Amino acid sequence: MCLYSGNLKQLLLYPALFGLSIAINGCSFSDSSKSSSESSKSISDSTSSIISSPSSISGKSKKYQNEVADYTMAYVKSSHPGADYNSFLKGLSDIAAKEGITNWDQDSLTYLGIGIGLKKAGVEGVPYETYKKNFARGDSKKMEEIQDGYESAE
Repeated sequence: MCLYSGNLKQLLLYPALFGLSIAINGCSFSDSSKSSSESSKSISDSTSSIISSPSSISGKSKKYQNEVADYTMAYVKSSHPGADYNSFLKGLSDIAAKEGITNWDQDSLTYLGIGIGLKKAGVEGVPYETYKKNFARGDSKKMEEIQDGYESAE
């Protein structure tokens, strides 16, 4: 009976130790995965801020952004908040095409430039919020980029 009892102990002990080992390593893996994903998010956030930072823009991109800002300022000064936004968007499309920029409506430089132009035009308060929402077509990310441009303008 003693021999059988020893085998039974081994039979139960090894799977229990194996299970404990898996559980401990699983927790460690989970923690390292969490740490890794937090690092990736941090890198992604840093990259996004570098890309959208007006001071880190190349010469050609800066020229495009300035043209968008100047166009926005001129458009706003010659219209009212309830104006036809399709004509504004067509003008942006023409500027982008001239600069060789495709997907201008997805380019953060477009919206940063719009924000700068709104600031240069002296638009504030409700008219500013109206233009921002309409120019971004209600897209919160684009509205944020317009706000960033507005705040970065001198």
